[in-house]
Amino acid sequence: MSESAVKRSEEFLKIADQFKLGVLLTESSHPVTANLSEVAKRDIVEALRLLFKVDEDVVRKYREFAETSRAIEISNVLIDALTFGGKVFFTGCGSTGRLSIQLVSIWRGFWQTYRRTVPGGADLADSMEHRAFSVMAGGDFALIKAVEGFEDFAEFGKKQIGDLGVTKGDVVFAITEGGETSFVIGTAWKGVEAGAKVYFVYNNPDDILVEHIERSRQVILDPRIEKVNLTTGPMAIAGSTRMQATTIQLCVLLTILEIVVRRLTAHPNPENVTSEFSAALGEMHSTLLAQQVLTQLAGLVGLEESVYRSGKKNNYFADRFGIDVLTDTTERSPTFCTPPFRRFDDTAAAESWAFLYLPYPDSETAWRHILKREPQCVDWSEEVVRTLVGGEKAQRQYQIIKRIGVRNLMCFKIGMDGIPNRPLGPGDSAVAILDESEKEGLLREGGFFRTQLEAARKAGAGRGLIYFGSEESISEVASFCSDWDPECRAVLVPCPKTNLLLDGVTRAGVKMLLNALSTCTMVRLGRVMGNYMVWVVPSNLKLIDRSTRYISRLTGLSYEEANRLLFESIEYIEPRWKADQAYPPVVGLSVIRHRYNLTNEEAEKRLWQEIGL
Repeated sequence: MSESAVKRSEEFLKIADQFKLGVLLTESSHPVTANLSEVAKRDIVEALRLLFKVDEDVVRKYREFAETSRAIEISNVLIDALTFGGKVFFTGCGSTGRLSIQLVSIWRGFWQTYRRTVPGGADLADSMEHRAFSVMAGGDFALIKAVEGFEDFAEFGKKQIGDLGVTKGDVVFAITEGGETSFVIGTAWKGVEAGAKVYFVYNNPDDILVEHIERSRQVILDPRIEKVNLTTGPMAIAGSTRMQATTIQLCVLLTILEIVVRRLTAHPNPENVTSEFSAALGEMHSTLLAQQVLTQLAGLVGLEESVYRSGKKNNYFADRFGIDVLTDTTERSPTFCTPPFRRFDDTAAAESWAFLYLPYPDSETAWRHILKREPQCVDWSEEVVRTLVGGEKAQRQYQIIKRIGVRNLMCFKIGMDGIPNRPLGPGDSAVAILDESEKEGLLREGGFFRTQLEAARKAGAGRGLIYFGSEESISEVASFCSDWDPECRAVLVPCPKTNLLLDGVTRAGVKMLLNALSTCTMVRLGRVMGNYMVWVVPSNLKLIDRSTRYISRLTGLSYEEANRLLFESIEYIEPRWKADQAYPPVVGLSVIRHRYNLTNEEAEKRLWQEIGL
């Protein structure tokens, strides 16, 4: 074992007690999906049903929340803050960071539409649009690619929200699925220091967090911070909080924003939002469990599986749901060790399995459309980083920060100017994702979605469609697809009729469906064992702990021995990891090394043979 790997392991083990998170409910195995990998091998429809079955936990938790007065109470605080010139901040990292960006995008998008469509609405829209801010660990760059290690530093969280000017009279929603993320906790403390009203939003039982994690205990026991505990239970994939944890957070926070915009615009019955949302969420969940939707979605899983298994690529096309699709696609990389989005100018990196394109001529415009604002990336000097973390960590983090600026973000061409970079051919696929407001882009000759799917057909690529709409429009789209392209794998999802201005139930439905699609596909590709994500990428301290626990469980090694083995595997794959090239999963590599007493090179060769790639 190399000296450097031993040293890195020793450094982690010194602080490991702060990041040993195996006791958390979100890290445990859900009984419904305990045998998911075996089920998925023989029956895709049944595997999807199990994944959606776990989403019942979200529906149940939302109903519990709806029966309280919390949504009205929190919205009252937010209304008061906005009335007196205050701002609202949503902070997070990883899944919750992308959620924070999505929430602000939805908020700003509503006011931009209100300005255009409501006579005399410009003044209110001008006043409210710019009051919401997202604080994502690593800035907007992390929306498209995980930023290594950023979430491990509370000082980074304090700095990012401080740079945005949090002050007295503002409201901060510090969102962390586990309830333990250092970056998010840093934003909460900065909000308290500034005199803002702080809500801590999380998904694990208080007693577990208070007993085992000191930084969580300090937040939970501090009376200046109001807690919003949204524990649903274990995730469908153990530890994969991108699923049920962030789904319930999306539902609850959109409910609060819905009440706020109704009151600000004098829309009737804001007090009925929770009951309306609850009923519609239950209906949406039942729709996703319907046999017809499961069968249609299984066809799309089969398409994407065949594409990725044969080393080909998939292009997604979206507009309104661009940020929803981007979030799900980005989160596959750290969860399942798939190649991240590739810059247009980086031919050395591995080709991304999936990419996203929007119907805007250039990528700068496409990014502004997704964010509903100008991109905001982290741009700190090395001196600033050193004052925040000091020592060797400063140099390492500064090298990361140099690669996550706005100029770097613009190298991911998600506009129509990027489509020539990924021409489709036989074995590839194209999938359009849209709702009823966008159907003309599918039905009309020359429409964006129709054009892209027709181009895929001419190139010999597979086609897929995910459509959310009314029963009437679904009949129209189904009839069109059967005549226009019978081989297109269409997933047609009837949406409940609501008066929700922010359309929160549809956004929740899109999220649950995309989570199930991507997860089931990756399970079919062997990237999950039971319901454990054994291809996890250890890009931060929490994920290093998770990888260590998995190696220990699969080998019988002690935690310390498993951690040393993990760091030697990390050292082996790190050059490829940093260059976005293909590399083997460190958990699997470590297990094979130990099981057969092999070198890294021998273990990698055997691993690829065992998984058939």
